[in-house]
Amino acid sequence: MVERQPSSNNSSGLISPYGGILVDLMVPPEQKEEVKRSTTKTLECSDRNACDVELLVVGGFSPERGFMQQSDYDSVVAKNRTASGYLFGLPVVMDTDRDDITIGDHVLLTYKGQELAILHVEDKWEPDKVVEAQKCYGTTSLEHPAVRMIATERKRFYLGGALKGLELPKRIFPCKTPAEVRKELPSGEDVVAFQCRNPIHRAHYELFSRALHASNVSQNAVVLVHPTCGPTQQDDIPGSIRFQTYERLASEVNNPRIRWAYLPYAMHMAGPREALQHMIIRRNYGCTHFIIGRDMAGCKSSLSGDDFYQPYEAQDFARECAPELTMETVPSLNLVYTEEEGYVTAEHAESRGLHVKKLSGTQFRKMLRSGEVIPEWFAFKSVVEVLRSS
Repeated sequence: MVERQPSSNNSSGLISPYGGILVDLMVPPEQKEEVKRSTTKTLECSDRNACDVELLVVGGFSPERGFMQQSDYDSVVAKNRTASGYLFGLPVVMDTDRDDITIGDHVLLTYKGQELAILHVEDKWEPDKVVEAQKCYGTTSLEHPAVRMIATERKRFYLGGALKGLELPKRIFPCKTPAEVRKELPSGEDVVAFQCRNPIHRAHYELFSRALHASNVSQNAVVLVHPTCGPTQQDDIPGSIRFQTYERLASEVNNPRIRWAYLPYAMHMAGPREALQHMIIRRNYGCTHFIIGRDMAGCKSSLSGDDFYQPYEAQDFARECAPELTMETVPSLNLVYTEEEGYVTAEHAESRGLHVKKLSGTQFRKMLRSGEVIPEWFAFKSVVEVLRSS
C-alpha cells in the first residue's frame, strides 16, 4: 500500500499531486473579460494543442503551470526532467509558424470557436527536432508516429509561458478534471490506474479486475479505468467511437470497485517516456498504482514490422521511476483464454497443458467487417455492436 502524503489543497486521504499542489489555472468567471483585454493576438490550437492546454489548466500536468520554456524543454528532452528537477516524460510546448508572435505577447488560444486560454509568451525558439526525436522517441525515423508528428505537424517555433484558463474544450467525451475524479475516490485506499487507447475487450477487463488482488495493492482498492480519448496513431479507432464502447461497457459492468473517467491526452507512442508521462498524470488524478503491460505505448516500423522499443523497456523504466513518484507499478499479467479454465496466465496454461484459444487483432477486424459472430470470450457483445454500427 502506498504511503499517503499530505497536500496543501487536499485532505481527503488521497496521494498528493506531483509537486504537492494540484495546479488550477482557470480564471474566475468575473475576471475573464478583464483578462481577455490584455490579449493582442490570437492563435488557433490543433487537437493536440487543445489536449495539452486542458491538462495544463486543470492540473493534469502538475506541477507545470504553462507551456515549457526552452530551459525546461531542453532538460526534459535530454534527461526526462525539468530544469528544476521534476521528472517529466515528454516536453509540453505550443507551436507556431508565425513570426509576428514575440516574447511578451499575451496570446488568446482558440479552438473550434472556443476561447480556451491566454498564453503569456515568455520564450520563443526554434527547436532541434532531430535531437528531440532521438532523445524522446529513440529514433529519427518518420515511421514513428510521434517523429512524423513533430516533423510534419508541429510548426517551426515553440512557445513557452504561463497560461490563464478561460474554458475547457467541448468534447464528445466529457473529461472529468483531476479535482473531480479525486472527489469520487475512496479515502485512504489504493487507486490502480488502467490506461488504454483501444476498446476494452475481455482480456483487458480480466487484467484490471485481477490487478485489485495484486500483492502490493490494499484490500479495498479501486481501479480507475482512464482511457485516453485524444489523437493517437493514424490506424487506431477514433476517440468518439472508443468513447461509445466505454460508455456501453461501463453501464453494463456492475462493479463498485471500478471507476471510469476519460483523459484528454494525445498519444505519442513513446514507449518508456510515455509510461513516465502517464504515471505523473495518473498521480495527479489520485492514483497510487499504475498497471503497465508488455510493450506499453509501443509502435512498429511499417516497413520491417520491427518494434521501436524492447518488450519490457517501458515496464522497467516505469518501475525505476516509481519510487520517486511515490507510486507503485502493477505488472500486466500475460493472460490467455483456455477451453478448460477460461482466462488464466500463460504460465499456468502451459504448466497444465491447457488448450489456448487465440484471435488476432487482424482476424477480429476481418470478422467485424464480414459480420461473423465474435466469440464472447474475446469481446463484449455491446462493444462489438458499437464497433459494427460505426
